[in-house]
Amino acid sequence: MNWFFKTDDCWQNLIVRVTLGGVIFPHGAMKLLGWFGGHGVAATLVMFSKMWHVPAVLTLLVIAAESLGALGLIAGFCTRLCAFGIFCDMIGAVYLVHWQNGFFMNWFGNQHGEGFEYHLLVMGMALALMVAGGGKWSVDRAIG
Repeated sequence: MNWFFKTDDCWQNLIVRVTLGGVIFPHGAMKLLGWFGGHGVAATLVMFSKMWHVPAVLTLLVIAAESLGALGLIAGFCTRLCAFGIFCDMIGAVYLVHWQNGFFMNWFGNQHGEGFEYHLLVMGMALALMVAGGGKWSVDRAIG
């Protein structure tokens, strides 16, 4: 259990986890709370089921990873678990939605949807946090 909370007192991990949590949280808030133009849990469950045939339990895990997991990253609480959830979420997003659109984002509006370059960046950041932990000013550091 000590390994789960262990982390160095470094600024780099603080920067990565707060940035990642801050970028992912609005996506979770769309799905959980209907903020930022989202439609909330019920509509997200229906959409994931109809569009991608994702079971409700997995959709709820996506919502939890993007909302509670993002808040956990910002606080540095259970950093490795929260980063793992976001990592898995991004794998699912690439596999189900973005792979078919190629690598690049849709900067010029000339492809059907967004590519997966953003998701790879998120996965890299999440992987770094899974390896190194939450860093400076994290709840994990206080516990560990």
